[in-house]
Amino acid sequence: MLRAVFAIGVAALLLVLAQVSLSDRAQAQQLRWRADYFPNVALTDHNGRTVRFYDHMIRGKVVAINFVYTTCTDLCPLDTAQLRRVHEALGDRVGRDIFFYSISVDSENDTPVTLRRFMRLFDVGPGWTFLTGSRADVELLQRRLGIRPPDPRNLREHDTRFIMGNERTGQWIRRSSYEDPQLLANILAENLNNHAASPSNRRQSYTQVTPAADNSRGAYLFRTRCSSCHTIGGGDRLGPDLRGVADARPHAWLNRWLREPDRMIAERDPTALALMRRYRNVPMPNLGLTESDANHIIDYMRRQDVARTQAASAPGGR
Repeated sequence: MLRAVFAIGVAALLLVLAQVSLSDRAQAQQLRWRADYFPNVALTDHNGRTVRFYDHMIRGKVVAINFVYTTCTDLCPLDTAQLRRVHEALGDRVGRDIFFYSISVDSENDTPVTLRRFMRLFDVGPGWTFLTGSRADVELLQRRLGIRPPDPRNLREHDTRFIMGNERTGQWIRRSSYEDPQLLANILAENLNNHAASPSNRRQSYTQVTPAADNSRGAYLFRTRCSSCHTIGGGDRLGPDLRGVADARPHAWLNRWLREPDRMIAERDPTALALMRRYRNVPMPNLGLTESDANHIIDYMRRQDVARTQAASAPGGR
């Protein structure tokens, strides 16, 4: 009997020690990602003010950080458009308890003036700061955040992943801009905020549940490459509503526009230039799509048009 009681006591003590050990390790992990790890380099924001990365930007905050440059014609416009949707999903929490930062990798050309111009182009909302700094300091930040610094001779190859983190708890996550903006908003609003309640996560009635997602290649490409700037029948975003476009534009033109918009703009294609003028000169980015990718997107757009037409002609449809 005494041996049994002793064994139970030892087991309980070991469990307590294990919990303390786990707690100590968790605390040590949190402390690791603090001032001793993150450089407190000086950056210049889009208003020309000098700020310190650790002291002013991330200390005690939940943040989203990405790296861009304003003359990029590839993924930077997509990244910015995607984060803009995340910003919209978070509402007035951005700038209050969640902060967005976009840091330029092209310090030689991205001045506060060009950063402000880029922000106006994408209608960037409050709580989102664009910054520039010396190449050495920005590269140091990228390495500490787990982002590969680009070759300054080829900025097009820069790492477009972005970082979400809570400096206070030591939680840091690297994600792709191709992910669902609502999912990214939920991570910032809930997962990194100790699962605090968020308006975006309220329970919905079963009558409001959306149909199962289209898992076709075209649907995936549209969702991850196009939906931040475009809808099909939902109105304009940064770019035009694409309802009816699959049949209204010549297939060859539309396929090339999806694959090589930068070249078509450089060649001064009249339709391409007209679209830019109409939509605040936001450039259509070259996303490296293949001819097959473009055909899948066009097919998806056409199927969406057909589905909408059928729904409108059905009894009770509009």
